[in-house]
Amino acid sequence: MAMTVKHFFDANTSTLSYVVSDDETAHCAIIDPVLDLDYASGTLSTDSADTLIAYVQDSGLAVDCILETHIHADHLSSAPYIQAKLGGDIAIGGHITTVQQTFGTIFNEDGGFRRDGSQFDRILHDGDTFAIGNLHAEAYHVPGHTPACMAYRVQDALFVGDTLFMPDAGTARCDFPGGDARALFASCRRLLSLPPETKVYVCHDYQPDGRDLAFMATVGDHRKHNIHVGEAVSADEFVAMREARDATLAMPTLILPSLQVNMRAGHLPPTDASGRLFLKVPVNAFGGKDLRAFTANER
Repeated sequence: MAMTVKHFFDANTSTLSYVVSDDETAHCAIIDPVLDLDYASGTLSTDSADTLIAYVQDSGLAVDCILETHIHADHLSSAPYIQAKLGGDIAIGGHITTVQQTFGTIFNEDGGFRRDGSQFDRILHDGDTFAIGNLHAEAYHVPGHTPACMAYRVQDALFVGDTLFMPDAGTARCDFPGGDARALFASCRRLLSLPPETKVYVCHDYQPDGRDLAFMATVGDHRKHNIHVGEAVSADEFVAMREARDATLAMPTLILPSLQVNMRAGHLPPTDASGRLFLKVPVNAFGGKDLRAFTANER
């Protein structure tokens, strides 16, 4: 069956979103859409989402689903905004509840924040199959970067989220809460056991050494050339490399607003009694010096 994959690149967060459409039925899925945030001013905008929406409308496509590969820590999701314009179920992997438990605690959410995944319309589990028009799709649970990461295989195309980057960039970090380098290695090996001609579409491209944007390589390319999980790399070698590398990385710029929004399926947190919207900044939640004794002395 013929299908079309259209990519959209947000240069501010180096994020790739996709529209995957069935040429026969003109039905489609949207994967990992972006909501724009100017962090310095606290301004949200929808330019990235509007570009994607215009493509869907101009192409005469009907949206079956909006797929999130995981709770992103580097950009906000525009899934609810797109759903309001185009329809489609918002879907994510079943281990979202683990992530909601973790970050609900970190952000000190009250009982109004549901930790059962019910903010999403559809929960997918490993091995679940679904249709995009007449296209066959399958969900893969691929933990490691986060405990809830999913990849989606649509015909001969595989959308891997942050599990794999392009071969010259390797893999994503594993030092967020619930991350696990050994689990990521196993997830990568599982995906790279698929037929070598399978097309792997990544969620980020940081364009190492200033090269042009790239977003797709085959499973065969990754087996031969992925600098982190190529055929010659052992699990122990990968874990040692990944943990050492992760220890040098700064937190993503948008991690705090992204997690608060994305764990709600892209919905914004509730407003306060005056109708104003705020996002929280939990101090030292991801490392740093414990300042509680200092602040107590200042009272």
